[in-house]
Amino acid sequence: MRKMTVLVLAALLTVAFVMPASALENKFGGYWRTRAWTQQNFTGEDKTSALDWTGVDTRTRLFYTAVINENLKFENKFEFNSTWGDTVGGDIGTDGMTNWRIKNSYVDFTLAPVNFKVGLQATTLGRGFLFDDDFAGATITYKSEGVEIPFIWMKAYEGGKGLDANKADFDFYILAPAFTVSEMFTITPYAIWATSDNAGKWKPTLHTSATPGTLEGFEKVNIYYIGLDLDAKFDAGKAWFTGVYQGGKGDLLKANPYGSIDFQAWLAAVGASVNLSDKADIHGQFFYATGDKDKDDKMKAFFVPSQDDGTGQSYYWAEIMGYGVFDEYVSANAPGDKITNIMAANIGTTFKPVKDFSITFDIWYAKLVEKDANNEDYLGTEVDLVLSYELVKGLKLDLIGAYLFRGEATYKGLNEANPYEVGTQLSLSF
Repeated sequence: MRKMTVLVLAALLTVAFVMPASALENKFGGYWRTRAWTQQNFTGEDKTSALDWTGVDTRTRLFYTAVINENLKFENKFEFNSTWGDTVGGDIGTDGMTNWRIKNSYVDFTLAPVNFKVGLQATTLGRGFLFDDDFAGATITYKSEGVEIPFIWMKAYEGGKGLDANKADFDFYILAPAFTVSEMFTITPYAIWATSDNAGKWKPTLHTSATPGTLEGFEKVNIYYIGLDLDAKFDAGKAWFTGVYQGGKGDLLKANPYGSIDFQAWLAAVGASVNLSDKADIHGQFFYATGDKDKDDKMKAFFVPSQDDGTGQSYYWAEIMGYGVFDEYVSANAPGDKITNIMAANIGTTFKPVKDFSITFDIWYAKLVEKDANNEDYLGTEVDLVLSYELVKGLKLDLIGAYLFRGEATYKGLNEANPYEVGTQLSLSF
């Protein structure tokens, strides 16, 4: 992988240098961060240490764009990560890097009034409640004054070659127009169709509870999402709303007594921030995603099919229960960034006492919509504190602390202990 990445970079640089200067504009950018933190008692007890972690890691992203002309660009994004002291780049010598990633590589061209992006790219749907990640596919966007209408084809899984292998393909088809009603108001309705003739071959994660299942055992699956994002900006702040209904049907293997499953789930979220002055605000949000406690032919838990490593659907929220800045683990039985079977509310404030320094304080309350196997639903109340300071222009230092007053749905048993997290992050973008 490392050799392939070096070859790709060499090829890009060769193209950049041999093209006539008048015909090509090169743009470079990137992002870098180093984090050091400790998290303790994330299991809700202090005996097993199963989710304890203390460490340091570094992430680097390098961006290269070849602007060939005003209607044609070639976009690329590379990433490599390293945990200090590991054997893939963080050990002595730091030359064992094997985790290079080509996150994005696509062509971006415009045939007025339509823009095309073809290749490995990124998108966000429903603020991440539905999707916030990279994917292989194509985006075709019609653009006009006040209107953008993108159609997205996302290839989630390729079934392969051979007899009936193509039936295992898993595809997403998405229509997500955005209408700018005024400088203050934007409406984005969307429709998503996820389909496969043999979904069980992919075995995507089906996050229906604290312990996810999979679509293994399903054959033909047709899942659809109908949703709406609303965004409003005011002189004193901003507000937003997201609502999604999930429907469709999945056929089970003939041995299953139910025969098929009807998907009937929904999610709603709302948030706002108000400027109290030029130095402080008050902000908050609330979201609710349905769960499912009945074993029948109705799937009432909100979920989005995603790979077993958890990619795809991604909405970060609280530091401990929702990943936050340090996203190694979440506290036991919390859904993390896969919002399902949960109701959560937040209120907080950001205060800037002096230039380049801010203090953000948040309180989160969260509970399961459907009770767990112990007949418990309260995950806990979490307190988060973030101090941010720009050391020099472009270089930011964050100091972060979080404490979860654990509920019985996080852990119920012996050696109960509240989860906590303390850490720091140094980051820059260019």
